[in-house]
Amino acid sequence: MRIVDIIDKKKKGYELTKEEINYFISSLVDKSMPDYQTSAWLMAVWFKGMTEQETADLTEAIINSGERIDFGDLADKIVDKHSTGGVGDKVTITLIPLLAAAGIPIAKLSGKGLGHTGGTIDKLESIPGFSCNLSVAQLISQVEDIGIAIGKQTGNLTPADGILYALRDVTATIDSMPLITSSVVSKKIAAGSNNIILDVKYGSGAFMKTPEDAVKLANLMVTTGKRLNKNITAVVTSMEEPLGRAVGNSIEIIESLEFLKGNIVEGDIAELTYDFAVIALLLTGKFDNEGVARSYLKDLIHSGKALNKFKELIKAQGGTPDITDDYSLFAQPKYKAEIKSEISGYVQKIDAFKIAYGCKLLGAGREKKDDLIDYSVGVFLNKKSGEYVKEGETLYTIYSNDEEKTSLCRQYCDSAFEFNQKVLNKEKSIYAVIKP
Repeated sequence: MRIVDIIDKKKKGYELTKEEINYFISSLVDKSMPDYQTSAWLMAVWFKGMTEQETADLTEAIINSGERIDFGDLADKIVDKHSTGGVGDKVTITLIPLLAAAGIPIAKLSGKGLGHTGGTIDKLESIPGFSCNLSVAQLISQVEDIGIAIGKQTGNLTPADGILYALRDVTATIDSMPLITSSVVSKKIAAGSNNIILDVKYGSGAFMKTPEDAVKLANLMVTTGKRLNKNITAVVTSMEEPLGRAVGNSIEIIESLEFLKGNIVEGDIAELTYDFAVIALLLTGKFDNEGVARSYLKDLIHSGKALNKFKELIKAQGGTPDITDDYSLFAQPKYKAEIKSEISGYVQKIDAFKIAYGCKLLGAGREKKDDLIDYSVGVFLNKKSGEYVKEGETLYTIYSNDEEKTSLCRQYCDSAFEFNQKVLNKEKSIYAVIKP
């Protein structure tokens, strides 16, 4: 069997056998296959796609490329939530301490930024000292000890996905449905939870641009789970504009902390966090009434229990818990540019991709897989869709370490805003929920 034949077969649109997919993944992991052949295969998959069976076989091969976490009896209680990637998407960070405070064990493996989307790992590692380098044994031990742990992919867990994940970013193959599915589902299954919730996003700031494509992706993920004997719930949500007001790394952690402190009680971040938390509580059988569950979750926020659980997480993973009270402990940017609105009116739309690209130019994202992230930079949206802005009022704020990059960022962000003289109805954040 030769890799070049596997590439050629997929290039011509034929279905790969399970044996061919296993051989490809084993060659990837043992490094007998060079990056250029992996890249060629990724592009062939992007153009020709994969069948449901191929996608399931690829997912299984990626799982089998490393260890699987075994939580034993705890697996039925643990919840693992994952997002396909968005702009300003900090819902994982607001959600996991809330669920842990509700008594639901959380074990999560996450990734770094991919394309224009921010990575949960990058955001968390903006916390001074915080490390997501947990071994499988450490992950299990921490979940058993404090009920919450979040780590990055280790060399022993889905190593094939780690290699593919990085190369997808630099080969323009990020938005392939089979590749997204195999990456996300393999990590979730390998992570050992029996309760998997996936946030599948659509819109200008997501890999899927339309709700119809997002539903198609969600169905593929749920179907792949079924083929591998795992129940997956997929929630299709909008990413037409950034979630929340902060887009970056440390500023997204700060906004998450504001929610956990009870200072953000409405808006898309609060709405989605509570929606996902309710789904988790119902899924695990802790509640059978949505209204009662939501009220219980809000009590966990206002009592400070959710914030305290986040502090526990920070301390357990080597971070500085004091950042929850002193935001100056985060890396600080040199420049703060408050951009004033040139007109009066209601903000009608904020293009998520343009805001994300502006942040990427500042250094908040990566151009290449080995690029370093600048944790201190980002964009804060002083005004969101549906809000009125007066001429001369601050529309958004740029945090930067380079004046030239500030100017480039502003060009994209200025063009992201659309205005209207009347309030328009805002769409709901959740488009559909797909269950197994």
